[in-house]
Amino acid sequence: MQTTAIQASRKTASPKKQAGMTVLGTLLVCASLVLVAYLAMKIVPAYQQFYTVKMVMAGLNKEPLASMSKKEITDDFERRADVAYVTAVKSSDLLIDKDSAGVTVAWVNYQVMEPLFGNLSVLLDFSTPGAGE
Repeated sequence: MQTTAIQASRKTASPKKQAGMTVLGTLLVCASLVLVAYLAMKIVPAYQQFYTVKMVMAGLNKEPLASMSKKEITDDFERRADVAYVTAVKSSDLLIDKDSAGVTVAWVNYQVMEPLFGNLSVLLDFSTPGAGE
């Protein structure tokens, strides 16, 4: 008789619902996190390099460029770029012109192509502030 009472109480009690992720759900979340981390490892260094280039260009534009020759400006840029470990931009990429106020400024426009996997790559366009804005 006692067993029938236990069986009856089991039937009337609501079964607990299981909660949580399935193995497939866990794998999908992990794969997404790995993909985001891989993209960040490929793209973040290019942006760090860009901010370094911006700092180099800002320092260069503080100099009196109007009184310097193009060779002196490119040499100054190369010196600053070497000190800052800039590898994405060469002195041949340097653009020198006068802005709307007539002040000589230098800037660079460049692209970085990072291969991801297979035939898939990401292309990043960068431009420092200057007369070419």
